[in-house]
Amino acid sequence: MPGIREHDAPGSAPGHSPGRGPGRDPVNEVVRWSAFGCAVVPAVLLLCGSPLSGAAGAALGLGAVTAASHSFLRYYERAAARLGAGAASPHRGRHGRTGIGTHRGGRRS
Repeated sequence: MPGIREHDAPGSAPGHSPGRGPGRDPVNEVVRWSAFGCAVVPAVLLLCGSPLSGAAGAALGLGAVTAASHSFLRYYERAAARLGAGAASPHRGRHGRTGIGTHRGGRRS
């Protein structure tokens, strides 16, 4: 249609560029950049004159940190999703009451 740009198309969210949408996974994006860093750092170390063993050690260390970070991010993402799903039905406690003062019978002073 004339006069409509790509980012003004119907159904597109305001403030989002066409390449980025709500379907993009931020954890995968972080891990992708981390993997890029794991490749760039050893190359830069080699260009600056570091020995091959030092660059390889840096690559292995960064790879281990990236893998651990990825697993932690996924774990906490799942935990947040569980907490978000449980917010609709709060935990009512041992006897089914929601708090102090909600007794339906018994003694009153």
